[in-house]
Amino acid sequence: MKKVCFILTIGVVMMMMGCGGQKNADNNADADSVEVMETPDSTVYGVCGSGTSMHSLELVTDEGDTITYMLDADDVEMTVKGGMLVGDRMAVVGFKNSDGEMQASQAINITTLLGRWTSIDKNFEIQEGGTVASAVKAESNPWTAWKICNCKLILNRDTFGIDVLGADSLYLENHQGIYAFKRQPVNSND
Repeated sequence: MKKVCFILTIGVVMMMMGCGGQKNADNNADADSVEVMETPDSTVYGVCGSGTSMHSLELVTDEGDTITYMLDADDVEMTVKGGMLVGDRMAVVGFKNSDGEMQASQAINITTLLGRWTSIDKNFEIQEGGTVASAVKAESNPWTAWKICNCKLILNRDTFGIDVLGADSLYLENHQGIYAFKRQPVNSND
């Protein structure tokens, strides 16, 4: 009799745990916010400092610290998306290399990212403060919020790697493909 009660108790506990896990998964699936993240953000945010050079990025962090990140001499354009201009807002993911120096694995120039971007089916403006304004009111599933997490761009629930970020072009990539956008002047009616 004790074995039957024990087995029934374990079965009830497992069913309750299974239902609870399903409920949480459903709640996360319904969320349409950039606040839902599965992994912690290891990105360091700050401003590009005056000590920045061709192969190093000086970052004055939001906390007031200054970190110098070494950049791979052969791969600066692949590491830093959007360039390095003193005073620009930056997002950097890095690590300590074998020499004990900080090495940037990825960096995004947030100042370059801000602005109005268009493609065949999207027309939106990435604004300061995490908002995205859609220029097409009838667009289905318009992006309304953005965030950087681990040097990935999150637009609502869509996560993208930034392949190219230039003065006039933005290439985003995720598991569904590569998306190309062209910069438009914010005041333009095009």
